[in-house]
Amino acid sequence: MIDTRRRRLLQAFAAGSAGLLPGPAWLHAQALPRNVLARPTFDRDPFTLGVASGEPASDGFVLWTRLAPQPLEQGGGMVMKPVVVTWEIAQDDAFRLIVRTGETLAHPELAHSVHVEVEGLAPARPYWYRFVVGDAVSPVGRSATLPASDARVDRVRFAVAGCQHYEEGHYTAWRRIAEEPLDFVFHYGDYIYEGPDRGSGERRMNGRPFTPLRRHVGEEIYSLDDYRRRHALYRGDRDLQAAHASAPWFVSFDDHEIDNNWAGDSDQDGTPRELFLLRRAVGMQAFYEHMPLRRASLPVDGAMRMHRRAGFGDLLQAHFLDTRQYRSDQANGDRDAAQDAVARAPERSMLGREQERWLHDGLRPDHHRWHVIAQQVGLANLAMQPRGPGSDVVYSMDQWSGYLANRRRLLGHIEQSGMKNVVTVSGDAHRHFASDLLQDGEESKVISSEFLATSITSGSDGIGEDDDFTRTTRSLNPHLKAMVDKRGYALCDVTRETWTAELKVLDRVMVPDEPVKVHARFAIEHGRPGMQRG
Repeated sequence: MIDTRRRRLLQAFAAGSAGLLPGPAWLHAQALPRNVLARPTFDRDPFTLGVASGEPASDGFVLWTRLAPQPLEQGGGMVMKPVVVTWEIAQDDAFRLIVRTGETLAHPELAHSVHVEVEGLAPARPYWYRFVVGDAVSPVGRSATLPASDARVDRVRFAVAGCQHYEEGHYTAWRRIAEEPLDFVFHYGDYIYEGPDRGSGERRMNGRPFTPLRRHVGEEIYSLDDYRRRHALYRGDRDLQAAHASAPWFVSFDDHEIDNNWAGDSDQDGTPRELFLLRRAVGMQAFYEHMPLRRASLPVDGAMRMHRRAGFGDLLQAHFLDTRQYRSDQANGDRDAAQDAVARAPERSMLGREQERWLHDGLRPDHHRWHVIAQQVGLANLAMQPRGPGSDVVYSMDQWSGYLANRRRLLGHIEQSGMKNVVTVSGDAHRHFASDLLQDGEESKVISSEFLATSITSGSDGIGEDDDFTRTTRSLNPHLKAMVDKRGYALCDVTRETWTAELKVLDRVMVPDEPVKVHARFAIEHGRPGMQRG
């Protein structure tokens, strides 16, 4: 039985006085199951995975946490019952002026995670939030609402980051992102890596000896509990928690949240479709459980809707894509290859028909000064030297260069629509790339530009620019303006007249607390496609 005081509070929330939100009954604190744990007690901190916010709108955002006093134990060390969690939002970090409060349920079916969709807040301002369960109080997080859609906005700053292999370095880049004054963070994917513990022995990476800094728990992950524990392992990092608590995030998944280089309903190993879809479904459920996502992204029948938009007043319209769930299988056995008839086939798609139509519908001249396409893999169509003898250059079949017809349709739509204010941000390649985007050859004009952010840790300590791959790739691609094998992130500073991007790097990630520095800075003038070094 729930105590009388809490019952009265819940009745008030049901009447709307505490701002409880509409939605499915299982999300409502007032719809109490008979097995609810009325008086939870903890002998350990239940907020070991921190707090987060995401998916901001002009009147609110999503608040996230997961109760996990023993995060690497089955069930996170929780009693397998629903638990009532209180949330609070304030206008100051000391919580002197609380503007919203409510209660929600942390369900065991969702690993005792909570996703509170807050509404009714003022636009274009910061807020602070926290959770309470039993006698435990969470860390404080900072979020912010977006400007109203018709508001004049003069500046937006955001970071682009991803690819954070746990074994291959410290998450110092996330600490540096937490120290940046940002409006939001875009995580392009590879939040976790699905592979096994690789042991403590020495191996080679970047042509040099490498010993894992820290280790995965267990073998390659397949079950829902496996994926939950892997997310919990990564989420336990304090630098990553600091970045989550510093600003609202928009998140996407790429491949390693499920399995390396998966595409649609296929994995890289030839697993029967119906078996891989079982794995994909549990991977997506664990992803949802650990991210500040809205109910619209809740997995249904093993699929998630992850393409969505967000507007920042009249300055910036963001289009967040999903380049995994609907794509055709990679051409040429997913090996780097020449762009043959298979890679050029018109029926091959990176986005699927519905998402491609959705993107084109949103990419039209409108009142926004800028549009950004935020997605997972490189759009720049970079030629590379073949590893073995031969005269033909090769291209990645996992990036847009393996889906040429879809790429041509996208760039052609931008050009034919007369849009000269579109910028793409992406990742996955474990190096910084800054590229202008052209249709086919160097004789065609610049349509857009792309800033591909390097990894947080994947690839471990980089080797900079002094390597054969960098020199050769630069020589083969005149539209490639910068490229470096270092860890870090991209920082975009968008004003009404200029889009400035800084490629930020750390010299080392195998030692903690390294400073960050700017490797290169580029600027794009509004209405004039093409980047210039700043």
